[in-house]
Amino acid sequence: MTLQRKAAPGSRALTRSGAGAAPRRPLRVRFSRWVKGGGIWAIVFGAPLLIIFGYFAWGPIISGVVLSLQKTNFLTTTWVGWSNFEFVLTDPVLPKAVGNTLLFTAISLLIGAPLPLALAVVMAELRRRKGLYSALAYLPVVIPPVVGILLWKVMYLPGKEGLLNSILGSVGLGPFAWLNSEQMVIPSMVVASTWAGAGTAVIIYLAALGGVRPELYEAAELDGAGVWRRIWHVTLPQIRGIVLILLLLQIIGTLQVFNEPKLLTGGGPNNASITILMVIYQYGFVNSNYGAAAALSVMLALALALISVAYQFATRRWSDND
Repeated sequence: MTLQRKAAPGSRALTRSGAGAAPRRPLRVRFSRWVKGGGIWAIVFGAPLLIIFGYFAWGPIISGVVLSLQKTNFLTTTWVGWSNFEFVLTDPVLPKAVGNTLLFTAISLLIGAPLPLALAVVMAELRRRKGLYSALAYLPVVIPPVVGILLWKVMYLPGKEGLLNSILGSVGLGPFAWLNSEQMVIPSMVVASTWAGAGTAVIIYLAALGGVRPELYEAAELDGAGVWRRIWHVTLPQIRGIVLILLLLQIIGTLQVFNEPKLLTGGGPNNASITILMVIYQYGFVNSNYGAAAALSVMLALALALISVAYQFATRRWSDND
């Protein structure tokens, strides 16, 4: 025999969702409150923006995927399935282009990642003419990319008439082949690329350093921390989110390098500087093989997406660590 306790008058009835849970409002009541709260107007104003964004952002992506499965001259189209991908993967130039692109990315990370941060830290410690130095650091970004690359092409002339060889010759060095050397062409392009793009990272790092609380440095100084220990234990932990984002953007950007090899060397010498985007360019604009160009573009996009996801998982612990 079991005892059943009656609910006290005025107490809430027990429901399946839990004791004391408030009863859910009917769907009609919630819809009415959503309409009165401006939900319809939000859709009216937001829908055109979403449609435009979807058309211009996702439309080309979908069209590229469709094009990678076709063979077309934009007058006649034939579905070929995975044939374009098979053609790209069997191209003997592709392994060379992938290797050159990875080498360019690796050297760029070794030079282009720490250099802007170091410049920003030094400039943040300046007491006078900080604005002038910031403007000078950002000046290469203002110069049109094509103009900057062509200036570097003149500086890299292999003979004694080249500007760099003339400067180095005054101290008994050189002349060097620079862009005409299979061993030096990739590092030479990295220097030009770093010069052109470091200014943006410097400005971003300077803004991030301005948000670091001064009392943290004062506490570190009281504890006897030197310059390097303050940078390692105070500066980097405070701006690590910015560092991680810029590093990821640099990885994605360098894996899509095109301007430097195209304008400086055209992929030479002997394909020593050909990159993935240059192969895509040759497929599409030289050989008119648009399906192969789209297929390699899709493969590159998938690779960049996988790298981004892996990067996020690899750096999650450090970025979330307090």
